[in-house]
Parts: sequence; C-alpha cells; structure tokens
Amino acid sequence: MAGLRLGPLLRYVDWDTGGSATIWVEADRPCAAEVKCADGAGGRAHTFQVAGHHYALVPVTGLTPGSTTAYEVLLDGAQVWPLPDSSFPASTITTPAVTGRGRASPGPGLRVTFGSCRQAAPPAGGRRGPHGADALDTLSSRLAADPEAVRPDLLLLLGDQVYADALSRETRKWIAARRDLREQPGAQVADYEEYTRLYYESWLDPEIRWLLSTVSSLHIFDDHDVIDDWNTSAAWVAEMRETAWWPERVFSGLMSYWVYQHLGNLSPAELAADELYAAVCETPDGTEPLRAFAASADADPTTARWSYRRDFGRTRLLMVDTRAARVLAEDGRAMLDPSEQQWLRDNALAGHGGYDHLLIGSSLPWLMPPLIHDAETWNAALCRGDRGPRWARIGENLRRRSDLEHWPAFPASFAALTDLIEEVGTGPRAPATVCVLSGDVHHAYVAEPRIPTTARVFQLTCSPVHNSIHTAVKWGFRLGWSRLGRWLGRGFSRHGRTGRPPVSWRRTGGPWFGNQLMTLALAGRTARLRLDQSRKDRKGARLVTVLDRELTAVE
Repeated sequence: MAGLRLGPLLRYVDWDTGGSATIWVEADRPCAAEVKCADGAGGRAHTFQVAGHHYALVPVTGLTPGSTTAYEVLLDGAQVWPLPDSSFPASTITTPAVTGRGRASPGPGLRVTFGSCRQAAPPAGGRRGPHGADALDTLSSRLAADPEAVRPDLLLLLGDQVYADALSRETRKWIAARRDLREQPGAQVADYEEYTRLYYESWLDPEIRWLLSTVSSLHIFDDHDVIDDWNTSAAWVAEMRETAWWPERVFSGLMSYWVYQHLGNLSPAELAADELYAAVCETPDGTEPLRAFAASADADPTTARWSYRRDFGRTRLLMVDTRAARVLAEDGRAMLDPSEQQWLRDNALAGHGGYDHLLIGSSLPWLMPPLIHDAETWNAALCRGDRGPRWARIGENLRRRSDLEHWPAFPASFAALTDLIEEVGTGPRAPATVCVLSGDVHHAYVAEPRIPTTARVFQLTCSPVHNSIHTAVKWGFRLGWSRLGRWLGRGFSRHGRTGRPPVSWRRTGGPWFGNQLMTLALAGRTARLRLDQSRKDRKGARLVTVLDRELTAVE
C-alpha cells in the first residue's frame, strides 16, 4: 500500500477561470495520486521517479469559481490525507470569483503574504542560539484556531526555503550515519538524497504541512538553497568548480529545487509545454534527463529559466531569478543575463495599463541601506580593477567576507531595474503601485525612491521567517540607514570614483528585527501593508502587528 511521504502542497490556482489548481505530493512508491474535492472536482496523476523518490503534481479541475472546497488525497485509491486523528481543519482549495468574461473579478482583492529565510531548526554548533517562534508556524496556528480568520490568497517564499550549508543537529546525525563528515563537503548537503532530508525536516512540521496544503504558495530560490554566496563572482565559481564535491552539490540543488519548488510555480499549460517535465514523466526513472538539465543550467544559465510571471486579476507578479541568471565577468557583471533582462522588461510592459499593481519578487533587495549600497558599488569598482590589481584582490576578499552581492553590486543592473520601474510607473496607464518584494537581509523595512512616477513605488523587504541575526550585524544595518552611514557611504563613493546612485531613496518604515511576515492587501487601486512579528510568551507564540499602513494614501 502506497504511503504519503510529504505534502500535499497547494501550488498553482487558476485566476483566469477560477476552475483549476494543482496539488504536489511525494509518495513512498510508484502509484496513482488522486485528489477528490467535496464539491465533486478532482484530478488524478501517476507518480514520476527521481533518484528513487516518487512525486506527482495532480491537476485538479472542475472547481467552482469563488468557492472554498475541502479536499482529500488518495494513493492507489486509499485515502492518505487528511492524516488520521488530525487536529487541523480540513485542507481546502479557494478559487477566485470570475466575471462573465472569464477573468478574475475585483471582488475582495488579493492578499499576498511574503517573507524569506526559514530554517526549520537552528544549525548544530551555531552561536546564535534558538531562533525564536517561527512566523509561518505561528500564522498556521492562528488560521487553524480561528475559522473566521482572513487567510492569504497567496504565500510568496522568496528564498532560503532550505539551508544546504547549515544543518540542524538531527540532520547532521542522519548524514553522519551515511558518510564520513570529515570528508568534503563535511557537515553540509552533498547529494540529492540529502536534499530530500532537508525538505522532509522543513515541510513535515505539522503546522507548516497544513498551511502549505491550504494556502497556495509560489517559490524562488536564494543562495542557501544551494550554498551561501552562490554565484557571488567569477572567481568564486572557478574555485568551487575545482573542488571534487561541488558538481554533485550544485546539480542536486538544482534538481531538488526543480522537483520540490519550481514545478509547482508553473501553470498546467506551461507544464504541458515543458519538454523536460514530459521526459521525466514518460521515463521509468527521470533522474538522468533531470541531471543533464541541471548540469546544462549550471554551465550555461541561458539554457534554463527559473523566473516566471503570474497574473492575479489586475495584479501582476514577476518572480525574478537573481542567483542562477547572473553574468559574472568583472567587465560585464549583471544580475540578469541579457535574455533574462529582456524577459523582465517584456513582461513588465506587456499589457501596460491592464493591471493595477506590479509586484516584482526579487530575493535580493533593490534598495538597500545607503551605506551598504555605496559599499557594494565601491566594491564592484575595485573588483573590476578601477583602482588597480591590489585593490581588486582586496575587493574580492571583502565581497565574499561581507556578502556584497545585492543589486548595488551590479551597478548596470541596478540602473536598468530603476529605469524599468520608472518607465512602468509613469504616465496615464501606470499602475497604482510598483512594489519590489524581497528578503535575504534578516530585517524588514520599507523604502521609497525619489523618482517622478505616477505610481507609488516601494521596496518592501521582509526576513527572516525563522532565523536570527548576530548583534553586530544588526547594529551594522542600523548604521547603514543612519545619517552617519550616508556620510561614510559617500567616502566609499569618492574612493571608488563611482559617483552618486542614479536614484535616491528614503526609509519610510523600520528597520524591524525578528521572525516576521509582511502581507499586502490589494483591492482595486488601493494597497495596504501589514507587518506581523512572531513573539512567544507564557501563553505560547502569537503574531503581533507592528505596522499597518495604507500605501496608496496621499501623504
């Protein structure tokens, strides 16, 4: 009898017709996976195999627009979800109401909850101690306890969903039982099987499992999904490729991301047109075609596209790959390769005037604390050789030690993104808001650029979901936002001869530190932002709202 190893995860929900969705599951053997809904909708798919593991992405059709329906999962006809004696409410699929023309109606709008950087458990030997109450766990408990609570329509996970380079004590023990940790890569993930362990540890958490089964989620990777500072520079990549263990690590990282996260980002139509997905599903064991794809994607990023677009009524989301799509040659560094940059531009401008809100999901922030921005731009100039070879060597060392690799570390890309946002946000057809949604930096803030746009433009940064930050780094971020930090940043600019940034900006919220989530509520041409932090007391963990602000209000 087949058993359910992981899932279900509610992934794609159709906002054009309100009639379909996809459910991701992992089983313990080959089987037929089936989803049955209380309203009669359902779907069925046979599992595909990768490295001895069995997965299915089940297309659910026949859903009623504007409804919420409970569902169950069956494997080879036997019910495996909900779990026996579960204390959680039934898992449900919620679909948007649609107009007579088959498009999502304005209705109550769209609620998007987002964040990044979630360690299921603190790493073994870590000096930071416990991470505190997990914000996603706390959100799940709130929703499960209160049937009347307003649920997000969408959960955006903006990177570092798993930490391949910071293992928990339990996972480290599990890996030590299968190989010698004295050999490289040591107490880090080495292969696909060990990646599956990370996902089990993270997604088998009961609160997380229920939340992901009932709230549609979209994902994008960041560095720790593969390794800290992944693709930080050409020199870094060259050094990693000289090690014996790196190819297996990066191939396994990309393969597991494709299976556990990327597939669910795609619509049924995109899946039907995906040659790799067809090849993996049609062969008894899809490991080799998937491995060949991962090797090609690592060698030449232009052979794969991890970015994607989703439209939710009159809200457009562009999730952007800021890790694998980089150009790393020092004389032409770019956050996005030319084809990826063109993809972003084309999808931002397509149907311009046909959406009220543009969300750009970037794991790395566009607008950073001014001191850090200037330091990264200065560092890019040093590494480029603008101050000579000695300073170039110093710059590379600083880049790696200080994680100087955000949008400002790619000055041409920073300027191109700024120009695109200004173009999209200007004129009578401009949306009401353009919001860059980011994580990575282990604090939350709101920043607004000083550009003459019709739209309101925001950098909304929220992390971590469950992690911690060294006290010194926390004070470094505070310094980065301060008046003194701006003054120090100008010193970096003078030394690097980089000039001033092409845009100025101001912080209008934060910084906030702690485990936290942001929620955007979009209705018509209005936008409201809320920041909730997870705090623990004698009664347990609870979400505390520290910001509730209308973004579209005239100041």
